[in-house]
Amino acid sequence: MLDRRKILTIGGVAGAASVMPLARLAHGDSTENGVRNATSHHHHGGKVTTRSAAANAAPPLDPFSVPMPVPQVLRPSYRTSKLDQYVLDIQPANVEIFPGFKTAALTYGGTFVGPTILATEGRAIQIKYRNQLKEDANVHLHGGHNPASSDGHPMDVIPAGGSKVYTYPNRQPGATLWYHDHVHHLEAEHVFRGLHGFYLLKGYDEARLNLPSGEYDVPIMLRYGKFDEDGQILFSPYDDVSTRTTFLVNGRPQPYFKVAARRYRFRLLNASNHGDFKVNLGGREMVQIASDGGLLPAPVSRKEVLITPGERAEVVVDFSDVPVGSSVVLESEWGPVMRFDVDRRGFDTGGPPAVLRPNPTLPKPTVEREIRMRLSDDQQVFWINGKPFDPDRVDVRIKRGTTEVWRIYNDDSDWGIDHNFHLHMVRFRVLDRDGAPPWPGESGLKDTVSVPPGTSVRVQATFGEHLGRFVYHCHMMEHSGPFQMMAQMEIVR
Repeated sequence: MLDRRKILTIGGVAGAASVMPLARLAHGDSTENGVRNATSHHHHGGKVTTRSAAANAAPPLDPFSVPMPVPQVLRPSYRTSKLDQYVLDIQPANVEIFPGFKTAALTYGGTFVGPTILATEGRAIQIKYRNQLKEDANVHLHGGHNPASSDGHPMDVIPAGGSKVYTYPNRQPGATLWYHDHVHHLEAEHVFRGLHGFYLLKGYDEARLNLPSGEYDVPIMLRYGKFDEDGQILFSPYDDVSTRTTFLVNGRPQPYFKVAARRYRFRLLNASNHGDFKVNLGGREMVQIASDGGLLPAPVSRKEVLITPGERAEVVVDFSDVPVGSSVVLESEWGPVMRFDVDRRGFDTGGPPAVLRPNPTLPKPTVEREIRMRLSDDQQVFWINGKPFDPDRVDVRIKRGTTEVWRIYNDDSDWGIDHNFHLHMVRFRVLDRDGAPPWPGESGLKDTVSVPPGTSVRVQATFGEHLGRFVYHCHMMEHSGPFQMMAQMEIVR
Protein backbone atom coordinates (compact mmCIF):
# COMPACT_ATOMS: atom_id res chain seq x y z
CA MET A 1 0.00 0.00 0.00
CA LEU A 2 1.21 3.50 -0.79
CA ASP A 3 2.00 5.53 2.28
CA ARG A 4 0.30 8.85 2.89
CA ARG A 5 3.27 10.80 1.63
CA LYS A 6 3.24 9.02 -1.73
CA ILE A 7 -0.52 9.42 -2.06
CA LEU A 8 -0.20 13.15 -1.51
CA THR A 9 2.76 13.33 -3.86
CA ILE A 10 1.13 11.60 -6.83
CA GLY A 11 -1.99 13.56 -6.04
CA GLY A 12 -0.13 16.78 -6.70
CA VAL A 13 -0.19 18.22 -3.20
CA ALA A 14 2.45 19.81 -1.10
CA GLY A 15 3.34 17.19 1.47
CA ALA A 16 2.37 14.85 4.25
CA ALA A 17 1.26 17.60 6.61
CA SER A 18 -1.33 19.01 4.22
CA VAL A 19 -4.11 17.72 2.04
CA MET A 20 -4.55 20.94 0.10
CA PRO A 21 -3.65 20.69 -3.62
CA LEU A 22 -0.35 22.34 -4.38
CA ALA A 23 -1.85 24.45 -7.13
CA ARG A 24 -4.49 25.79 -4.74
CA LEU A 25 -2.25 26.64 -1.76
CA ALA A 26 -2.56 30.26 -0.81
CA HIS A 27 -0.34 30.49 2.26
CA GLY A 28 2.71 28.97 3.87
CA ASP A 29 4.99 28.89 0.83
CA SER A 30 7.39 31.53 -0.38
CA THR A 31 8.67 32.24 -3.85
CA GLU A 32 12.19 33.40 -4.45
CA ASN A 33 12.84 34.97 -7.84
CA GLY A 34 10.42 32.63 -9.57
CA VAL A 35 11.44 29.44 -7.75
CA ARG A 36 8.90 27.89 -5.40
CA ASN A 37 10.20 26.92 -1.97
CA ALA A 38 7.99 25.28 0.60
CA THR A 39 10.12 26.11 3.62
CA SER A 40 12.71 28.80 3.03
CA HIS A 41 12.03 32.48 3.67
CA HIS A 42 15.55 33.64 2.86
CA HIS A 43 16.89 35.26 -0.29
CA HIS A 44 19.81 33.94 -2.31
CA GLY A 45 21.46 36.94 -3.84
CA GLY A 46 18.97 37.29 -6.68
CA LYS A 47 19.81 33.86 -8.13
CA VAL A 48 17.26 31.33 -9.31
CA THR A 49 17.97 28.70 -6.66
CA THR A 50 16.21 26.69 -4.02
CA ARG A 51 17.29 26.03 -0.44
CA SER A 52 16.83 22.26 -0.53
CA ALA A 53 19.22 20.34 -2.75
CA ALA A 54 16.87 17.37 -2.54
CA ALA A 55 14.11 19.51 -3.96
CA ASN A 56 15.94 21.21 -6.80
CA ALA A 57 19.66 21.89 -7.10
CA ALA A 58 19.50 23.55 -10.52
CA PRO A 59 22.44 25.75 -11.56
CA PRO A 60 22.05 29.29 -10.16
CA LEU A 61 20.88 31.83 -12.69
CA ASP A 62 20.03 35.52 -12.56
CA PRO A 63 16.31 36.02 -13.22
CA PHE A 64 15.39 37.29 -16.68
CA SER A 65 18.94 36.80 -17.93
CA VAL A 66 18.26 34.44 -20.85
CA PRO A 67 16.08 35.19 -23.88
CA MET A 68 12.93 33.20 -24.51
CA PRO A 69 13.29 31.37 -27.81
CA VAL A 70 10.40 30.97 -30.22
CA PRO A 71 10.36 27.32 -31.32
CA GLN A 72 11.55 26.81 -34.87
CA VAL A 73 8.98 25.91 -37.53
CA LEU A 74 9.27 22.47 -39.12
CA ARG A 75 9.52 22.61 -42.91
CA PRO A 76 7.72 20.06 -45.08
CA SER A 77 9.86 17.56 -46.93
CA TYR A 78 7.30 17.33 -49.75
CA ARG A 79 4.14 19.17 -50.78
CA THR A 80 1.29 18.38 -53.13
CA SER A 81 -1.81 20.38 -53.97
CA LYS A 82 -3.67 18.84 -51.00
CA LEU A 83 -1.04 17.48 -48.63
CA ASP A 84 2.09 18.46 -46.70
CA GLN A 85 4.52 15.70 -45.74
CA TYR A 86 7.09 15.88 -42.95
CA VAL A 87 9.76 13.73 -41.34
CA LEU A 88 10.47 14.20 -37.63
CA ASP A 89 12.88 12.19 -35.52
CA ILE A 90 12.24 11.19 -31.92
CA GLN A 91 15.77 11.35 -30.57
CA PRO A 92 17.98 11.90 -27.55
CA ALA A 93 19.86 15.19 -27.61
CA ASN A 94 22.04 17.39 -25.44
CA VAL A 95 20.28 20.74 -25.23
CA GLU A 96 21.02 24.06 -23.56
CA ILE A 97 18.48 24.93 -20.90
CA PHE A 98 20.86 26.65 -18.46
CA PRO A 99 23.64 28.73 -20.08
CA GLY A 100 26.93 26.83 -20.15
CA PHE A 101 25.33 23.45 -19.39
CA LYS A 102 24.33 20.65 -21.72
CA THR A 103 21.26 18.78 -20.53
CA ALA A 104 20.48 15.25 -21.71
CA ALA A 105 16.91 15.31 -23.01
CA LEU A 106 14.45 13.35 -25.10
CA THR A 107 13.32 15.41 -28.06
CA TYR A 108 11.36 15.72 -31.23
CA GLY A 109 13.87 16.93 -33.79
CA GLY A 110 16.72 17.63 -31.36
CA THR A 111 15.17 20.59 -29.51
CA PHE A 112 13.74 20.57 -25.97
CA VAL A 113 10.56 22.19 -27.22
CA GLY A 114 10.02 20.34 -30.48
CA PRO A 115 9.62 22.25 -33.75
CA THR A 116 6.29 23.97 -34.32
CA ILE A 117 4.12 22.39 -36.99
CA LEU A 118 2.01 24.91 -38.91
CA ALA A 119 -1.22 23.54 -40.39
CA THR A 120 -4.21 24.95 -42.23
CA GLU A 121 -7.83 23.98 -41.72
CA GLY A 122 -8.85 21.53 -44.45
CA ARG A 123 -5.32 20.77 -45.65
CA ALA A 124 -4.02 17.38 -44.54
CA ILE A 125 -0.61 16.67 -43.07
CA GLN A 126 1.36 13.43 -42.93
CA ILE A 127 4.30 13.08 -40.57
CA LYS A 128 6.72 10.18 -40.55
CA TYR A 129 8.05 9.87 -37.01
CA ARG A 130 11.29 7.90 -36.70
CA ASN A 131 12.02 6.58 -33.22
CA GLN A 132 15.74 6.81 -32.48
CA LEU A 133 15.34 6.12 -28.77
CA LYS A 134 16.22 2.80 -27.15
CA GLU A 135 12.62 2.33 -26.00
CA ASP A 136 9.08 2.67 -27.28
CA ALA A 137 7.70 6.11 -28.08
CA ASN A 138 4.70 7.56 -29.89
CA VAL A 139 2.91 10.84 -30.60
CA HIS A 140 -0.49 12.12 -29.51
CA LEU A 141 -1.74 15.27 -31.22
CA HIS A 142 -3.54 16.74 -28.23
CA GLY A 143 -6.79 18.31 -29.40
CA GLY A 144 -6.64 16.72 -32.85
CA HIS A 145 -9.71 15.16 -34.45
CA ASN A 146 -7.88 12.26 -36.07
CA PRO A 147 -8.36 8.60 -37.04
CA ALA A 148 -7.63 6.07 -34.31
CA SER A 149 -4.53 4.91 -36.20
CA SER A 150 -3.06 8.44 -35.89
CA ASP A 151 -4.31 9.36 -32.42
CA GLY A 152 -1.31 8.11 -30.46
CA HIS A 153 -3.21 5.57 -28.35
CA PRO A 154 -1.07 4.59 -25.34
CA MET A 155 -0.72 1.02 -26.63
CA ASP A 156 -0.01 2.02 -30.26
CA VAL A 157 3.73 2.49 -30.00
CA ILE A 158 6.63 3.12 -32.35
CA PRO A 159 9.26 0.57 -31.27
CA ALA A 160 12.90 1.53 -30.84
CA GLY A 161 14.42 1.90 -34.29
CA GLY A 162 11.01 1.89 -35.97
CA SER A 163 8.90 4.51 -37.70
CA LYS A 164 5.23 5.31 -38.25
CA VAL A 165 3.33 7.68 -40.52
CA TYR A 166 0.56 9.70 -38.83
CA THR A 167 -2.12 11.39 -40.92
CA TYR A 168 -3.83 14.52 -39.64
CA PRO A 169 -6.84 15.54 -41.81
CA ASN A 170 -7.20 18.95 -40.08
CA ARG A 171 -10.95 18.90 -40.64
CA GLN A 172 -11.60 21.07 -37.60
CA PRO A 173 -11.60 24.78 -36.75
CA GLY A 174 -8.32 26.55 -36.15
CA ALA A 175 -6.80 26.11 -32.68
CA THR A 176 -3.59 25.88 -30.67
CA LEU A 177 -2.86 22.15 -30.43
CA TRP A 178 0.23 20.41 -29.12
CA TYR A 179 1.89 17.07 -29.61
CA HIS A 180 3.49 14.88 -26.97
CA ASP A 181 4.43 11.30 -26.16
CA HIS A 182 1.64 9.05 -24.87
CA VAL A 183 3.19 5.59 -24.38
CA HIS A 184 1.49 3.97 -21.39
CA HIS A 185 3.61 4.04 -18.20
CA LEU A 186 6.30 6.11 -20.00
CA GLU A 187 4.41 9.23 -21.03
CA ALA A 188 5.02 11.16 -17.79
CA GLU A 189 8.78 10.69 -17.92
CA HIS A 190 9.02 11.16 -21.68
CA VAL A 191 7.14 14.45 -21.63
CA PHE A 192 9.03 15.65 -18.56
CA ARG A 193 12.29 14.98 -20.41
CA GLY A 194 11.22 16.97 -23.46
CA LEU A 195 8.86 15.13 -25.83
CA HIS A 196 6.47 18.02 -26.51
CA GLY A 197 5.86 20.66 -29.17
CA PHE A 198 3.28 23.02 -30.71
CA TYR A 199 0.90 22.28 -33.58
CA LEU A 200 -0.76 25.50 -34.71
CA LEU A 201 -3.84 25.03 -36.86
CA LYS A 202 -4.94 28.15 -38.74
CA GLY A 203 -8.70 28.46 -39.25
CA TYR A 204 -10.48 29.75 -42.35
CA ASP A 205 -12.13 32.49 -40.32
CA GLU A 206 -9.06 34.05 -38.70
CA ALA A 207 -7.91 36.34 -41.52
CA ARG A 208 -10.92 38.66 -41.13
CA LEU A 209 -10.53 39.09 -37.37
CA ASN A 210 -7.60 41.51 -37.28
CA LEU A 211 -5.63 39.38 -34.82
CA PRO A 212 -1.89 39.85 -34.35
CA SER A 213 -0.02 37.62 -36.81
CA GLY A 214 3.47 36.76 -38.01
CA GLU A 215 6.13 37.68 -35.46
CA TYR A 216 3.39 39.06 -33.20
CA ASP A 217 1.72 35.64 -32.86
CA VAL A 218 3.85 33.81 -30.30
CA PRO A 219 3.44 30.30 -28.82
CA ILE A 220 4.54 30.10 -25.17
CA MET A 221 4.94 26.74 -23.43
CA LEU A 222 4.86 26.96 -19.64
CA ARG A 223 5.97 24.06 -17.45
CA TYR A 224 7.78 23.09 -14.27
CA GLY A 225 11.15 21.35 -14.23
CA LYS A 226 13.55 19.76 -11.76
CA PHE A 227 17.33 19.64 -12.22
CA ASP A 228 20.54 18.74 -10.41
CA GLU A 229 23.53 21.05 -10.00
CA ASP A 230 24.89 19.96 -13.40
CA GLY A 231 21.68 20.93 -15.15
CA GLN A 232 20.50 17.34 -15.62
CA ILE A 233 16.79 16.52 -15.49
CA LEU A 234 15.58 14.76 -12.34
CA PHE A 235 12.41 12.70 -12.67
CA SER A 236 10.47 10.40 -10.38
CA PRO A 237 6.74 9.60 -10.62
CA TYR A 238 6.65 10.03 -6.83
CA ASP A 239 8.03 13.57 -6.94
CA ASP A 240 6.28 16.05 -4.74
CA VAL A 241 5.19 18.74 -7.18
CA SER A 242 6.63 21.40 -4.88
CA THR A 243 10.13 20.09 -5.70
CA ARG A 244 9.73 20.82 -9.42
CA THR A 245 10.73 24.38 -8.77
CA THR A 246 12.17 25.70 -12.03
CA PHE A 247 9.85 27.67 -14.29
CA LEU A 248 10.54 26.77 -17.92
CA VAL A 249 9.19 28.98 -20.68
CA ASN A 250 9.77 27.56 -24.16
CA GLY A 251 12.47 25.46 -22.56
CA ARG A 252 14.43 28.23 -20.80
CA PRO A 253 14.33 29.18 -17.11
CA GLN A 254 12.55 32.43 -16.25
CA PRO A 255 13.49 34.21 -19.50
CA TYR A 256 12.84 37.62 -20.98
CA PHE A 257 11.25 38.33 -24.36
CA LYS A 258 11.65 41.55 -26.34
CA VAL A 259 8.41 43.03 -27.67
CA ALA A 260 7.30 46.12 -29.56
CA ALA A 261 4.85 48.63 -28.08
CA ARG A 262 1.81 47.08 -29.79
CA ARG A 263 -0.60 44.12 -29.50
CA TYR A 264 0.58 40.50 -29.36
CA ARG A 265 -1.24 37.19 -29.56
CA PHE A 266 0.25 34.81 -27.00
CA ARG A 267 -0.71 31.13 -27.24
CA LEU A 268 -0.23 29.90 -23.67
CA LEU A 269 0.13 26.16 -23.07
CA ASN A 270 0.60 24.42 -19.73
CA ALA A 271 2.75 21.39 -20.65
CA SER A 272 3.47 20.43 -17.04
CA ASN A 273 3.00 16.89 -15.81
CA HIS A 274 1.48 18.45 -12.69
CA GLY A 275 0.85 21.94 -11.48
CA ASP A 276 -1.39 24.78 -12.58
CA PHE A 277 -0.31 28.15 -13.89
CA LYS A 278 -2.53 30.97 -12.67
CA VAL A 279 -0.94 33.85 -14.56
CA ASN A 280 -1.36 37.61 -14.50
CA LEU A 281 0.42 40.73 -15.74
CA GLY A 282 0.31 42.69 -12.50
CA GLY A 283 -3.21 43.96 -13.10
CA ARG A 284 -2.78 44.64 -16.82
CA GLU A 285 -5.64 43.45 -19.01
CA MET A 286 -5.36 40.25 -21.03
CA VAL A 287 -8.05 39.68 -23.62
CA GLN A 288 -8.67 35.95 -23.95
CA ILE A 289 -9.69 35.05 -27.50
CA ALA A 290 -9.36 31.25 -27.52
CA SER A 291 -9.12 28.13 -25.39
CA ASP A 292 -8.30 24.50 -26.21
CA GLY A 293 -10.69 24.09 -29.13
CA GLY A 294 -9.99 27.44 -30.75
CA LEU A 295 -11.59 30.86 -30.82
CA LEU A 296 -14.20 31.83 -28.24
CA PRO A 297 -17.56 33.21 -29.32
CA ALA A 298 -16.44 36.64 -28.06
CA PRO A 299 -13.32 38.12 -26.41
CA VAL A 300 -13.17 37.93 -22.62
CA SER A 301 -11.26 40.52 -20.62
CA ARG A 302 -9.17 38.85 -17.92
CA LYS A 303 -6.80 40.02 -15.19
CA GLU A 304 -5.81 36.43 -14.34
CA VAL A 305 -5.95 33.17 -16.31
CA LEU A 306 -5.81 29.67 -14.84
CA ILE A 307 -4.29 26.98 -17.10
CA THR A 308 -4.17 23.40 -15.84
CA PRO A 309 -1.94 20.72 -17.42
CA GLY A 310 -2.77 20.20 -21.07
CA GLU A 311 -4.98 23.29 -21.36
CA ARG A 312 -4.35 26.21 -23.67
CA ALA A 313 -5.44 29.85 -23.47
CA GLU A 314 -4.81 32.43 -26.18
CA VAL A 315 -4.61 36.01 -24.99
CA VAL A 316 -4.09 39.33 -26.74
CA VAL A 317 -1.89 41.72 -24.76
CA ASP A 318 -1.50 45.37 -25.72
CA PHE A 319 1.88 46.93 -24.88
CA SER A 320 1.19 50.18 -26.78
CA ASP A 321 0.95 52.21 -23.57
CA VAL A 322 4.21 50.81 -22.13
CA PRO A 323 7.17 53.21 -22.56
CA VAL A 324 10.08 51.89 -24.58
CA GLY A 325 12.70 50.67 -22.13
CA SER A 326 10.11 49.44 -19.64
CA SER A 327 9.06 45.89 -18.78
CA VAL A 328 5.96 43.88 -17.91
CA VAL A 329 6.30 40.70 -15.83
CA LEU A 330 4.17 37.59 -16.25
CA GLU A 331 3.48 36.35 -12.73
CA SER A 332 1.97 33.20 -11.31
CA GLU A 333 0.77 32.41 -7.81
CA TRP A 334 4.34 31.22 -7.17
CA GLY A 335 6.11 34.32 -8.46
CA PRO A 336 7.60 35.76 -11.66
CA VAL A 337 7.55 33.43 -14.66
CA MET A 338 9.00 35.60 -17.44
CA ARG A 339 9.46 39.24 -18.42
CA PHE A 340 8.38 41.17 -21.52
CA ASP A 341 10.84 43.95 -22.37
CA VAL A 342 9.43 46.71 -24.57
CA ASP A 343 12.43 47.75 -26.68
CA ARG A 344 10.86 49.49 -29.71
CA ARG A 345 7.78 51.24 -30.96
CA GLY A 346 5.14 49.34 -32.87
CA PHE A 347 1.97 49.82 -34.87
CA ASP A 348 -1.16 47.83 -35.50
CA THR A 349 -4.74 48.48 -36.52
CA GLY A 350 -6.83 47.87 -33.41
CA GLY A 351 -8.34 45.10 -31.35
CA PRO A 352 -10.36 41.98 -32.12
CA PRO A 353 -14.02 42.32 -33.11
CA ALA A 354 -16.86 41.75 -30.67
CA VAL A 355 -17.70 38.41 -32.30
CA LEU A 356 -15.01 35.79 -32.95
CA ARG A 357 -16.36 32.29 -33.68
CA PRO A 358 -19.94 31.46 -32.75
CA ASN A 359 -20.33 28.06 -31.13
CA PRO A 360 -21.98 25.33 -33.18
CA THR A 361 -25.52 24.42 -32.21
CA LEU A 362 -25.72 21.78 -29.50
CA PRO A 363 -27.70 18.78 -30.79
CA LYS A 364 -30.04 16.96 -28.45
CA PRO A 365 -28.01 14.43 -26.44
CA THR A 366 -28.87 10.76 -26.78
CA VAL A 367 -27.00 9.53 -23.69
CA GLU A 368 -25.98 10.97 -20.32
CA ARG A 369 -23.07 9.39 -18.43
CA GLU A 370 -21.27 9.82 -15.13
CA ILE A 371 -17.47 9.76 -15.01
CA ARG A 372 -16.07 9.49 -11.47
CA MET A 373 -12.38 10.00 -10.74
CA ARG A 374 -10.81 9.00 -7.42
CA LEU A 375 -8.05 7.21 -5.57
CA SER A 376 -8.53 3.43 -5.46
CA ASP A 377 -9.71 1.72 -2.29
CA ASP A 378 -6.29 0.09 -1.79
CA GLN A 379 -4.58 3.47 -2.46
CA GLN A 380 -2.33 1.92 -5.12
CA VAL A 381 -3.70 3.60 -8.27
CA PHE A 382 -6.35 6.05 -9.41
CA TRP A 383 -9.70 4.91 -10.76
CA ILE A 384 -12.18 6.07 -13.35
CA ASN A 385 -15.60 4.67 -12.46
CA GLY A 386 -14.05 2.24 -10.00
CA LYS A 387 -11.47 0.70 -12.33
CA PRO A 388 -7.85 1.26 -13.35
CA PHE A 389 -6.91 1.36 -17.03
CA ASP A 390 -7.05 -1.96 -18.88
CA PRO A 391 -6.22 -1.76 -22.61
CA ASP A 392 -8.18 -4.97 -23.21
CA ARG A 393 -11.37 -3.52 -21.72
CA VAL A 394 -13.73 -1.13 -23.49
CA ASP A 395 -15.38 1.03 -20.85
CA VAL A 396 -17.81 2.90 -23.11
CA ARG A 397 -19.20 2.15 -26.58
CA ILE A 398 -20.53 5.18 -28.43
CA LYS A 399 -22.42 5.26 -31.70
CA ARG A 400 -20.72 7.38 -34.32
CA GLY A 401 -22.36 10.75 -34.91
CA THR A 402 -24.26 10.83 -31.62
CA THR A 403 -24.14 13.51 -28.96
CA GLU A 404 -23.65 12.76 -25.28
CA VAL A 405 -23.55 14.65 -22.00
CA TRP A 406 -20.96 13.54 -19.43
CA ARG A 407 -20.88 14.70 -15.83
CA ILE A 408 -17.33 14.36 -14.56
CA TYR A 409 -16.84 14.10 -10.79
CA ASN A 410 -13.69 14.49 -8.73
CA ASP A 411 -14.46 12.28 -5.75
CA ASP A 412 -11.08 12.89 -4.04
CA SER A 413 -12.32 15.64 -1.74
CA ASP A 414 -11.15 13.76 1.37
CA TRP A 415 -7.59 13.77 0.05
CA GLY A 416 -7.86 17.19 -1.62
CA ILE A 417 -6.42 15.81 -4.86
CA ASP A 418 -6.75 17.85 -8.03
CA HIS A 419 -7.70 16.16 -11.29
CA ASN A 420 -8.49 17.42 -14.74
CA PHE A 421 -10.12 15.60 -17.63
CA HIS A 422 -8.98 15.14 -21.24
CA LEU A 423 -11.08 13.51 -23.93
CA HIS A 424 -9.28 12.26 -27.06
CA MET A 425 -10.55 12.79 -30.62
CA VAL A 426 -13.45 15.16 -29.85
CA ARG A 427 -13.93 18.62 -28.48
CA PHE A 428 -16.67 19.41 -25.99
CA ARG A 429 -18.64 22.29 -24.55
CA VAL A 430 -18.61 22.95 -20.81
CA LEU A 431 -22.26 23.22 -19.81
CA ASP A 432 -21.93 23.96 -16.10
CA ARG A 433 -19.92 23.46 -12.91
CA ASP A 434 -22.08 21.98 -10.15
CA GLY A 435 -25.04 23.67 -11.81
CA ALA A 436 -23.32 27.07 -11.94
CA PRO A 437 -22.08 28.73 -15.16
CA PRO A 438 -18.68 27.70 -16.57
CA TRP A 439 -15.64 29.70 -15.56
CA PRO A 440 -14.59 32.73 -17.65
CA GLY A 441 -12.84 31.57 -20.82
CA GLU A 442 -14.72 28.25 -20.92
CA SER A 443 -17.45 29.42 -23.30
CA GLY A 444 -15.88 27.88 -26.42
CA LEU A 445 -14.88 24.36 -27.41
CA LYS A 446 -12.46 22.52 -25.15
CA ASP A 447 -10.70 19.18 -24.84
CA THR A 448 -9.28 19.46 -21.30
CA VAL A 449 -11.04 20.79 -18.23
CA SER A 450 -10.13 21.31 -14.59
CA VAL A 451 -12.16 19.36 -12.01
CA PRO A 452 -11.19 20.51 -8.49
CA PRO A 453 -11.68 18.17 -5.51
CA GLY A 454 -15.30 17.56 -4.54
CA THR A 455 -16.73 19.23 -7.66
CA SER A 456 -18.28 18.14 -10.93
CA VAL A 457 -18.25 19.49 -14.46
CA ARG A 458 -20.89 18.73 -17.07
CA VAL A 459 -19.75 18.64 -20.73
CA GLN A 460 -21.40 17.83 -24.06
CA ALA A 461 -19.67 16.29 -27.08
CA THR A 462 -20.61 14.99 -30.50
CA PHE A 463 -18.60 11.95 -31.57
CA GLY A 464 -17.72 12.43 -35.24
CA GLU A 465 -16.70 10.28 -38.14
CA HIS A 466 -13.69 8.38 -36.78
CA LEU A 467 -14.27 4.79 -35.65
CA GLY A 468 -12.10 2.82 -33.25
CA ARG A 469 -10.70 2.99 -29.74
CA PHE A 470 -9.69 6.20 -28.01
CA VAL A 471 -8.89 7.04 -24.39
CA TYR A 472 -10.04 9.60 -21.85
CA HIS A 473 -8.09 10.34 -18.70
CA CYS A 474 -6.81 12.76 -16.12
CA HIS A 475 -4.12 14.91 -17.71
CA MET A 476 -2.01 14.96 -14.57
CA MET A 477 0.40 12.63 -16.36
CA GLU A 478 1.51 10.67 -13.31
CA HIS A 479 -2.17 10.00 -12.60
CA SER A 480 -2.99 8.67 -16.07
CA GLY A 481 0.27 6.87 -16.81
CA PRO A 482 2.04 5.17 -13.90
CA PHE A 483 -1.10 5.26 -11.74
CA GLN A 484 -3.63 4.27 -14.45
CA MET A 485 -6.31 6.97 -14.26
CA MET A 486 -7.46 6.31 -17.79
CA ALA A 487 -10.35 4.57 -19.54
CA GLN A 488 -11.17 3.55 -23.09
CA MET A 489 -14.06 4.33 -25.41
CA GLU A 490 -14.87 2.69 -28.72
CA ILE A 491 -16.69 4.58 -31.46
CA VAL A 492 -18.85 2.14 -33.44
CA ARG A 493 -21.18 2.31 -36.44
